[in-house]
Amino acid sequence: MINLNDIVSTFSTEDQQKFITYLEKKNKRNDAKNIALFNLLSEDELNSKDISIKLYGSEKKDAYHALRKRLHQSLIDFTANQSLQDENSADMQIIKYLLAAKSFLKQNQHKVAYKILDKAEILATEHYLFPMLNEIYHTKIQYAYANPSVELDPLIIKLKGNQKHIAIENELNIVYVKIRQTLNNIAYKGDVLDFQTILDNTFKTHNININDALSFKSLYQLVTIASISAFITKDYLKIEPFLINTYKSILNYKSKENQLYYHIQILYAIANTLFRNKKFSESMPYLELMHEHMNLKKQKYYTIFKLKYLLLKSLNLNYSNQQELAIQTLEPFIKSKHPDTESLLDINLSLIVYYFQKNDLKKAHQVFSKFYHTDSWYAEKAGKEWVIKKNLIEILLHIELKNIDLAESRLLSFKRGHYSYLKSINQQRVITYLGFVEAYYKNPETVTTKAFKDTVENAFDWIETHKEDIFVISFYSWLKGKINNTDLYQTTITLIKQAQQELTTP
Repeated sequence: MINLNDIVSTFSTEDQQKFITYLEKKNKRNDAKNIALFNLLSEDELNSKDISIKLYGSEKKDAYHALRKRLHQSLIDFTANQSLQDENSADMQIIKYLLAAKSFLKQNQHKVAYKILDKAEILATEHYLFPMLNEIYHTKIQYAYANPSVELDPLIIKLKGNQKHIAIENELNIVYVKIRQTLNNIAYKGDVLDFQTILDNTFKTHNININDALSFKSLYQLVTIASISAFITKDYLKIEPFLINTYKSILNYKSKENQLYYHIQILYAIANTLFRNKKFSESMPYLELMHEHMNLKKQKYYTIFKLKYLLLKSLNLNYSNQQELAIQTLEPFIKSKHPDTESLLDINLSLIVYYFQKNDLKKAHQVFSKFYHTDSWYAEKAGKEWVIKKNLIEILLHIELKNIDLAESRLLSFKRGHYSYLKSINQQRVITYLGFVEAYYKNPETVTTKAFKDTVENAFDWIETHKEDIFVISFYSWLKGKINNTDLYQTTITLIKQAQQELTTP
């Protein structure tokens, strides 16, 4: 059955009212139940059987299925119409210009046609619509023989320049998709994806200057590739200058709001990179700028990005010693439903970590109990790394709750399910870490001894704290807190501050 709830959940309050008005105009019968069904789906409190009974007085599967099917088509038609009116208004206007111009050209009204094509060219240039520009230049060149006032050579130069823009967008799209597939397969086997090499080779091949070529859409693809590279290598420091400098370089473009969706994505990526580099005070202004852009165009993209924005805001707060504010930011969304499943899972997992760091184990366990799907389901929705974090937190949580049998069971399951994968991606230190976790819950009295501390110090290939992944620091803080008998959250904050000090020390 079509999951209408996912579609309905993307609608803002304004969109819901517009859709109801759309249905009212479309309905030819007074007893149509599509509005009633839509309202029930918007409330998202009843299952299909209960909705059917509410609508018909009894469970009528065939009638209900037919009604859902009709409503689905109406939702698709409405969404498409809204997109045509909003986001693609420039595209539609250019298409109209092109059709009108070609009609006049066939009637030998060349001057009129070229004036219309000039308007189309200006609009397409402002919105970085390179394929449409190609059609405009092609049309202008095709009929240049019949219009003596047209200078052919400048047109040919424009066409070839525009074709370079199309080529780089095509190349970036291919590279982007291939790397995304690699990420989705989670099968790196220790290989390092060098983003800078990919970037340099792409632009060298096409002989294009990055500052001249980029639109927000193409920069978004580059940013995504860079972020994936950083995700794999856990080295966000390398990509930070590229993200910020390139973003600033294209802010001079007068049409920056014409690609609002991509602009918001870029601001999020920069804010996230700064967070991963422990630069919370620098991340927050980019987050607030993201929020400002989410509110543009009548909050067109607000619902899409709301969870990502709030999650990253809470993470910045939590790791800058504002734990209560971080918790308050996310708590309202524990039971929320949203099409962005990955962000919802991240929100729940982050709250578990906050509660765990606060030593509010009861609340941490309550949220964790909502994770009732299989690991393979979570891997499909949020990635293998998310599953590994979830399982690690679960082991630590059971240890703190003194559920030793459960902790041991989960540890054995972790070994069977993840050890071979961790070895294949050169993450032996996770296995080493769990060895110390196991040693602690079996003999907790030994963890504070000098011998245990020395063993831990010699077991890892330590890197500078400011280069260490912030989530790795979070897990290590638990072990360090046990060794030194210190509070978990304050141990975490101390290590974060140490990393920040290293960043500012020449």
